Amino acid sequence: MTIKRQDVRTGIVGLGNIGQYHAERLVDLGVPLVGGMDVAPQARKRFGRRYDVDVFEDHQELYDTVDAVIITTPNKYHEEYAIDAFERELHVLLEKPLAHSIDSAQRIADAAAESDSLCMVGFNNRFANTVRIVKNRVERGDLGDVSHVEANYVRRRGIPGRGSWFTRRQIAGGGALIDLGVHAIDLALYLLDYPDVREVNGITRSEFGSREEYAYLEMWAEDAGPVGFDVDDSASAFIRCAEGKTINLEVAWATNRPANHEFVVRGTDSAARFDLLESDLSFHSASNVGPDHLEDTSVETRQNDTHSDEQKAFFDRIVTGRDENSVEQALVVQKVVDAIYSSSDDGRTVTVTD
Repeated sequence: MTIKRQDVRTGIVGLGNIGQYHAERLVDLGVPLVGGMDVAPQARKRFGRRYDVDVFEDHQELYDTVDAVIITTPNKYHEEYAIDAFERELHVLLEKPLAHSIDSAQRIADAAAESDSLCMVGFNNRFANTVRIVKNRVERGDLGDVSHVEANYVRRRGIPGRGSWFTRRQIAGGGALIDLGVHAIDLALYLLDYPDVREVNGITRSEFGSREEYAYLEMWAEDAGPVGFDVDDSASAFIRCAEGKTINLEVAWATNRPANHEFVVRGTDSAARFDLLESDLSFHSASNVGPDHLEDTSVETRQNDTHSDEQKAFFDRIVTGRDENSVEQALVVQKVVDAIYSSSDDGRTVTVTD
């Protein structure tokens, strides 16, 4: 029997800001939002009232009513909710990162591989219009042999609420690297066609989050001050992959420099430069046809809602039965993150194993 998006009963696990963000897009997409689950009574009450759906304290009760779940809890709890969903053959859209630790990520990946359900990890930036254009041109060979990506995801002041779970290693697994860095690492590997990662050399820093005089502007949560801040607020790394492909990574929640979301994808025939958060995209090459000259071409496109398009792709895969799970690639990203932390702790290059 052919199913449609409107047939996929969907619930949300984790009813905070990002859970509500997904709920709004589900409603716009016409997918039936039938319930939500959270351990916090206030979150359940707010969500149930806002969307007029059943809410649960026990995720198993929610799982009795749905065909798919979107998991948006803090990183430490991804494993429990995702594995239980796989065991019940529910489709899963799991917010990034895969988990708070490499061991937990591996267990999720193993459970996903054993399940017949579809799992997609929330690397929404893959769905940006600028990224789609670059990916298409890479695939059709316009850039030649692509060998290096400069990946930047740098905020000037953007720690997401000191005192929240984001800034507690036990819950989040890390700071800026595991929050922003996973987006940048995934996108760089995605544009390089996910080559095998060989070695990582990196360093993480915590220079701003522990300051009493930190200049807090606006972020996901209120600033509760530096007490308990035990994660990184920036990271720099060099990632060496198979076939001589490399990535230069720069991520930060806070730095004394202008924000930078620029990606540069370097190829032998051309390079692409785009801003991760804007629709700014250009291609750069040189030619000796006629007088030697440089060629810079700007491409105009509209900004799109990447989370909405991510959801469309998730439900389209459910409807068509395409097996395009992104868990294996998310596990690679987690291994790179783990290697950067290890490299920083030990002061050496770390080999990444399969």
